[in-house]
Amino acid sequence: MTGNRLLTVRLAGRHALLVELPDAERTGAFHAELLRRRAAGTLPVEEIVPGARTVLLDGVPRPAELARRIADWAVPARTADDGEVVEIPVRYDGPDLARVADLWQVGVDEVGARHSCATYRVAFCGFAPGFGYLTGLPAELHVPRHDTPRTRVPAGAVALAGPYSAVYPRATPGGWQLIGTMPDPTRLWDLTRDEPALLTPGTRVRFVAEGGGTA
Repeated sequence: MTGNRLLTVRLAGRHALLVELPDAERTGAFHAELLRRRAAGTLPVEEIVPGARTVLLDGVPRPAELARRIADWAVPARTADDGEVVEIPVRYDGPDLARVADLWQVGVDEVGARHSCATYRVAFCGFAPGFGYLTGLPAELHVPRHDTPRTRVPAGAVALAGPYSAVYPRATPGGWQLIGTMPDPTRLWDLTRDEPALLTPGTRVRFVAEGGGTA
């Protein structure tokens, strides 16, 4: 195990490293730095998989050597305008709209406006193919999950939980607060594309309010 003030590097098997970071912002910056170095040909790694506060590097020829190098890195902060932007249309018509309005202490018709005024970033993916955990929700708008999850959340549901926003790419169980609907959720995961996931780590996301609900 090696580490500095901002990150800790652990061996994870014969050809992998797990890097632990203190928060989502530094994790995103570190992930971006890994991608830059791999693209430049200076980082010998096959897979880079970010999480909430970790990044897994797999397919590392000499993991102990790379761990020592990473521990000395000075990772630059990520700028707010760095990364591709994906716009997601949304109708603010979700079944939890009134509850979220109460938690935010605003009118129901203000929820969509407040949610869509932020620019989000995909921190990591998981739970289901195409499901991206989006950071960027202001701290005062964080909301809790439901105590009892729904047995079925429809595909395209735009949702909030804790510091994250997300869109469900398929119908699954889920405990997030549902505030809207993406009209065409098939865009989120399409196996006919070279990159099946629309939302990949590092991508910036903007929600664009459409008719059919509040905005």
